Amino acid sequence: MAGVARTIVAMGGGGFQMEPENPLLDDHVIALARERSGRQTPRICLIPTATGDDDALIADFERLFSPPRAEARVLRLFGRTHDRLADVLQDQDAVYVPGGSTENLLALWRLHGLDGDLRAAWEAGVILAGMSAGAICWFDAATTDSFGPTLRPLRGGIGILEGTFVPHLHGEAQRLALLRRLVGDGTIPPGFGVDDGAALVFRDRELVEVVTSDPNAGAWRFEPDGRGGAIETALTTRLLGA
Repeated sequence: MAGVARTIVAMGGGGFQMEPENPLLDDHVIALARERSGRQTPRICLIPTATGDDDALIADFERLFSPPRAEARVLRLFGRTHDRLADVLQDQDAVYVPGGSTENLLALWRLHGLDGDLRAAWEAGVILAGMSAGAICWFDAATTDSFGPTLRPLRGGIGILEGTFVPHLHGEAQRLALLRRLVGDGTIPPGFGVDDGAALVFRDRELVEVVTSDPNAGAWRFEPDGRGGAIETALTTRLLGA
């Protein structure tokens, strides 16, 4: 849509679900939503599908995103109460998707038609944000523990953003080595590995910056080196609150 900035914030980990004592990444999402809407108290909608609509997580979100910081709303697919999900989304300034089971999230979103509704919301300028599964979902591919403790390649994300997104890059033992191998042998496309506490910010599918809530957090671009391995390029980061 001409003249509308389309924004995605993809966190490797962190936010209220992982570091509730450090609000910097969440505050950045709220600031972007405030800028987008012109409302001092922007509307932020949690979609907790990846957690099975976990009540404790929802309660934390509603507490931490309460006025005057934000106006919280929750879109549940378990015990769904809305006939038209698209109407709920179009009324928001930002959508926030937490971590959990990526495969379950994608399957249920497609069953309910939410994948298309989210794409339409993004086209209309609603900010899409999330961490771990809530960041993977916007890309083509990733690695996932949805099927058990051993990470596996995942293809078939919503694909608003091209390529691969791997969260928790240095926070979980399997992540980095598997990403190098899968990008190197072409199992998954080139893309990004992102630490807990770091987030990629995209405008109209272009990466415009990497922000962090931790000075030690980082993000890297991974591309095949033509010999079965991967070239890793560190991305410039900006520490929020500094």
